[in-house]
Amino acid sequence: MSALSSTRLLRTALVWSGIVALILAVAGGVVGLVVAGTSGLWSALVAVLMGAVFLAFTIVSILIANRFYGDPLFVPIFFGTVMGGWILKFVVFLIVLFVLRDQPWLTPVVFFVALVASIVASLVVDVVVMMRMRMPTVSDTTLPTAADIEAGERRPGDSITPEG
Repeated sequence: MSALSSTRLLRTALVWSGIVALILAVAGGVVGLVVAGTSGLWSALVAVLMGAVFLAFTIVSILIANRFYGDPLFVPIFFGTVMGGWILKFVVFLIVLFVLRDQPWLTPVVFFVALVASIVASLVVDVVVMMRMRMPTVSDTTLPTAADIEAGERRPGDSITPEG
């Protein structure tokens, strides 16, 4: 069974998001260190890591769900996996934020700016990857070949003509 055409696009977005997260970790760490010392460094690193992990979680859940392509229950499995992953991500994100808010080593402003920068950068990567990726308008379908038409073979979903 062939993979979905979106799998390549999602993997590309995941790789580029990881690269951007590494660049942001270095830049955010340096800026955090300059602005608020080691507290700022750790705040920026944790925020960038959170942004990268939680945003990658959605892509990974879609890639996992895509493995069930071709299964008669693909659509419910896909939406259950993606929606369940999103709910789990949301709950864990809130728990992590509640745990981190009372930490003495956390610099809230550095943390917030680094988290927002991480999210915005990841979204920009997603948009750039989507815009540059060449995908056919109609994908993941098989059209009849000339040999099929000459042989008069029909597939499920073929239209029935008055001659046939």
